[in-house]
Amino acid sequence: MSGTFRKALLGTAFLCAFGVGGNAGSAWADTIKVGVIAPFSGPFATVGQTFKQAIEVYQAQHGKTVAGNTVEFVYKDLDQANPAQSKALAQELVVKEKVGYLAGFFFTPDALAVAPLIDEANIPCVIFNAATSAITEKSPRYVRTSFTLWQNTVPLAEHVAKQGIRKVATAVSDYGPGIDGETAFKQTFEKAGGKVVDSIRMPLKSTDFAPFMQRIKDSGAEAIYAFLPAGPTTLGFARAFSDTGLKAAGIKFFGPGDITQEPDLPVLGDAAVGITTTFNYSQAHESDLNRQFLAKHKELFGSSDIVTFTSVGAYDGAHVIYRMVEATGGRSDGAKAVEAVKGMAWESPRGPVRIDPESRHVTQTIYLRVTERKDGKLQNTEVAGFPDQPDYGFKAGK
Repeated sequence: MSGTFRKALLGTAFLCAFGVGGNAGSAWADTIKVGVIAPFSGPFATVGQTFKQAIEVYQAQHGKTVAGNTVEFVYKDLDQANPAQSKALAQELVVKEKVGYLAGFFFTPDALAVAPLIDEANIPCVIFNAATSAITEKSPRYVRTSFTLWQNTVPLAEHVAKQGIRKVATAVSDYGPGIDGETAFKQTFEKAGGKVVDSIRMPLKSTDFAPFMQRIKDSGAEAIYAFLPAGPTTLGFARAFSDTGLKAAGIKFFGPGDITQEPDLPVLGDAAVGITTTFNYSQAHESDLNRQFLAKHKELFGSSDIVTFTSVGAYDGAHVIYRMVEATGGRSDGAKAVEAVKGMAWESPRGPVRIDPESRHVTQTIYLRVTERKDGKLQNTEVAGFPDQPDYGFKAGK
């Protein structure tokens, strides 16, 4: 089938879904649907669970109606990075489910895959996690409520340099966010007088990390900067760092907070103690709003133990979607919806956040955290904050 014919079929499907004459300005029914694409099965299933539970917490606190319309979330399972499947699920949500918004997306390739679709359908896509800076450059209808690797890494690299550390090895998963993290750390750290002595890129599905640990040891590094997507990979890497003797040898471990997300800390045990990370959220964040968020989560689900950074990405994503619905009166106008949240500022369980009008990504406080035991429980204790951090990677290559 030719690309032109496929495009014609897609256009016809959208006309049928939104009504002849296009979707701009046409009114939605009383129920506005939001399609959420995320892993609800497989090794990253906890991510989808945190998305869904955070949305349910938000709706329990703020209700399910906006501007006289009921907001309903429709969930689709994407168990691992699969751009073709991501696009197919998004098209199914738009054409069959008639969603007015797309949201979710754990992996960058899955988020990028829907750019042509959201432009043609003129609907917004609110990203709850995928952290490559370039995503929002691919469509004006993307808005992101999570973080980027540049945003987390620049203040961390500056901190590492201030500790007097001069030789660091970087070890990252070999895909968009990992390369962003590697680039951000190297540029910032070497500008501050340090040297990256080895840059290791690991296949996304790596399970044996011993060879990489040997490379780190052989490099003579005083510390490592590591990024892997939260889940089984981070668990395996952090364990290998401890089991192969690098921790005992005094090599310091730094990285973004994916490495020590809260649900993984009990499994990591003492291997996590002393890891220093920068991130946008910790359960231990001291604020009334965070305590209310955790209390409502525990009330609804019996425990708040799995609440983590993906939770606040979804919670704040729901807040942004509600504002979009309110601003458009429930009408299907993606461009207007996105325009309405540019510059939007609010207080989140993570602290103060604002949607940057140009990047459509959150400006926020990035916290320096150390993993420690407190009252017998492992936690990421915030020891410093770096307010108003932008996405340093937005248009970094231009």
